[in-house]
Amino acid sequence: MGNKNEKQGGELHGDAKAQRDTKQQQQQQKKPQQGNGNSSFNPHQSSAPIPTGSSSSPAPPPSSSPAPPNGAVDGSVLSPLSDPDGELPPALSSSLASLDKPLSRLPESVNPSAVASNPFGDPFKKTNPKMSVDDFELLKVIGKGSFGKVMQVRKKDTGKIFAMKVLKKAQLVARKQVAHTKTERKVLEDIQHPFVCHLKYAFQTETKLYIILEYFNGGELFFHLKSNGRFSEERARFYSAEIVLALECLHKHTIVYRDLKPENVLLDEQGHIRLVDFGLSKEGITKTNLTHTFCGTPEYLAPEVIHGGGYGLPVDWWSLGTLLYEMLTGLPPFYNQNLHVMYEKIIRAKLHYPAYLSANARGILQALLDRNPKTRLGSINDAADVKAHPFFAGLDWGKLERLELSAPFKPSVTEGVMDTTNVDEEFKRETPKDTPVTQSTLAKQGDVQFPGFSFQPESNL
Repeated sequence: MGNKNEKQGGELHGDAKAQRDTKQQQQQQKKPQQGNGNSSFNPHQSSAPIPTGSSSSPAPPPSSSPAPPNGAVDGSVLSPLSDPDGELPPALSSSLASLDKPLSRLPESVNPSAVASNPFGDPFKKTNPKMSVDDFELLKVIGKGSFGKVMQVRKKDTGKIFAMKVLKKAQLVARKQVAHTKTERKVLEDIQHPFVCHLKYAFQTETKLYIILEYFNGGELFFHLKSNGRFSEERARFYSAEIVLALECLHKHTIVYRDLKPENVLLDEQGHIRLVDFGLSKEGITKTNLTHTFCGTPEYLAPEVIHGGGYGLPVDWWSLGTLLYEMLTGLPPFYNQNLHVMYEKIIRAKLHYPAYLSANARGILQALLDRNPKTRLGSINDAADVKAHPFFAGLDWGKLERLELSAPFKPSVTEGVMDTTNVDEEFKRETPKDTPVTQSTLAKQGDVQFPGFSFQPESNL
């Protein structure tokens, strides 16, 4: 999102739809449907960032970069992006040198020899470990990722439709994802909230893990943003309010989400949201117990994550501000195809607002996108502060959480619970099957264990 498309008091970014299409093409092979465990793609291991001087990228900001807004963190000493050829100035390249590495998904204190431990300390609940993939009819592929795929399935004995997330153990071991997978599995089981995806079953074989989740036929928020360009303020307000309640629940359990983005927000048939993909979540985060891992999706990283000095729950409120801005305008506020330029903009660039945004919308964006995590909206009383903002004035939060308020948009669903209209066609063209793992892959996997992974609550028997 270059300077040529950022104009205060203007309309929607000049070519926001074209840039969204470019963003989707860059992420297409990395983002899953139904949260495939690797939705926070590693841009350094995928296609190289497009240089800002290339013909297909936006122009860099002018040399007279505005001063950072109040609350800027120490990174404000970074140089402006002034090279006419699109190269980063030497000072900026040096300052961001530590960021030229993959986004880590490895927890702070985990080492490969401890992968069999439960990251939460308590054993998983387990009632029936004998379930297998043979208990399900594989219907359609609805997502793919580096570690496996997601399929729409039907449970043979009940006929109920679910999303089956299949993960290859060898890939999890190779990419140091074992602990994160266990974390996701534990969060899915423990958190019961109307706006959080629920775990239905879990089982494993020697080579794979199977996570059975609710299936939502309304599609990803990303899918609908791509189709609409941007949402009305009413619609964006409704989605963001439901997300606030979901984050409030996670934060009360001392869980930081760390991966809020439109690809990880699904809609059900009635138009209500569900958060999915908890592979980057971390438990035990409080105002005094911070975390330091540099992880997430680049567009939605809070400045304190980039600085690496430790961060806590307020990073989720920054991500909400980024997502709300994207819903209202069509793109994240600091998006750029060049990764280093985007990091620089997150740290210091001025926030621009289209003229059509209301004063309350501008106000909550400014408060959520405060670069100082200590003064950011939500930093003191968490969700209570966010819910009290005038942007949400008049909203009955109790009715919203009880699903008594109608969504402003209902997804197009023509085939009932099995409908896949809102799933990208490229996934549905693939034949749904449980691909065998080769002996060579099995040898690389080693003897990694997932004790207590299987799950089948008595209510599902």
